[in-house]
Amino acid sequence: MFTGIVEEIGRVVSVRREGSGCKIKIAVEPLTVNGKASENSALSGLRIGDSIAVNGVCLTVTEFDDCSFCAEVMPETLRSSTLGALKFNDAVNLERALLVAGMLDGRIDERTSVQASGRLNGHIVTGHIDGTGVIASMREEGNAVIVSVRAAAEILKYIVMKGSVALDGISLTVSKLQENEFSVSLIPETRRRTVLGLKRAGDSVNIECDILGKYVEKFLCGSAGNCSKKTGEIDMEFLSRNGF
Repeated sequence: MFTGIVEEIGRVVSVRREGSGCKIKIAVEPLTVNGKASENSALSGLRIGDSIAVNGVCLTVTEFDDCSFCAEVMPETLRSSTLGALKFNDAVNLERALLVAGMLDGRIDERTSVQASGRLNGHIVTGHIDGTGVIASMREEGNAVIVSVRAAAEILKYIVMKGSVALDGISLTVSKLQENEFSVSLIPETRRRTVLGLKRAGDSVNIECDILGKYVEKFLCGSAGNCSKKTGEIDMEFLSRNGF
């Protein structure tokens, strides 16, 4: 589980094909504060089996050292995301899994980070990509850059005005919605701290729609995904009767 708040930018060291999948190695620059190593690194406290979102794709750490980590990418992930196009020295967004403060013997678990403040910044992001889109245009508007993304109909049906969407793992708010594309606004901080600031029109991005919309659709439409038929106890008539 992630929040869509990118922590660091990593660099691809290698992408090695292994059958129909691949193994990816990503380097992370050590952070320093006042000349000293910071504990706020994407590698701080890392363990084998931990989850890291790479450009919004949830990957499992299989190896790591002081300045890099490795993860294996399945064929399905390569098909549905942009990870298969990564090459040496490409920049990638990195986010560790959401931190939850734990309790051991009535005290805070010392292994958890100080970042576990109880606040959920961004929105709920799973790291399971719905598909990719293509940047149609990028234009400046005051201190913001408006990014328009073309996407398939099966993705656009989950995009709503002022709703949340994750692009390359970045939690963003939809500012405009059209028939075959949607737009988001990037503040200067987002451009500085994420790979979206490096992208241009024609580049591809990973898209993860808000998971809440998918659950609502499933409850209303059932497993067949046909909202024209009543397939469960929760439908539009049920919601109307109960004041929704």
